[in-house]
Amino acid sequence: MSTPAKMMVLAGREFACIKIAGLANFSSSIDFKRLLNELQGKGYVFFVLDLSECSLMDSTFLGLLAGFGLKMGQTGTLRQIELMNANPRVSELLETLGVIHLFKLSQGNAQVPDGMEMQELAPGNATYEEIARASLEAHETLMAISPENASRFKDVAQFLAEDLKKLQKGPGA
Repeated sequence: MSTPAKMMVLAGREFACIKIAGLANFSSSIDFKRLLNELQGKGYVFFVLDLSECSLMDSTFLGLLAGFGLKMGQTGTLRQIELMNANPRVSELLETLGVIHLFKLSQGNAQVPDGMEMQELAPGNATYEEIARASLEAHETLMAISPENASRFKDVAQFLAEDLKKLQKGPGA
């Protein structure tokens, strides 16, 4: 399994800043999803993702992020996800996959308020089944957002669905 991205979080009153360093991929997606859901559950409505040290995002991570963008947009209140300092490759992937409209893109330095520090998120121990389920959900989200993504990800989604069925049946089934 690949090394998950390192994530740091700073939570203010209604905003949260999450710094992602390294390769944001399927192995870091479960921790990222848990963090986003936990913060949203606590009432956070504005999210800044500092991508200045994020080298690349795979389709699972992008699909999860896009799903969260859709979820935030459906609440009816002003909620926003800002992606700061996305490198050209990440920006290109957002555009190609048809999800860029879900986010505000910006460049600049994230200013940490006095007296606050970013805390490193300790990686969890996601099971292979959790990762497979999240990967399937992420790819289904990407296919639902843009019809062009169906041809890109239909085989991946089919493989993940079959793999998940096998996992749920258990060993020797």
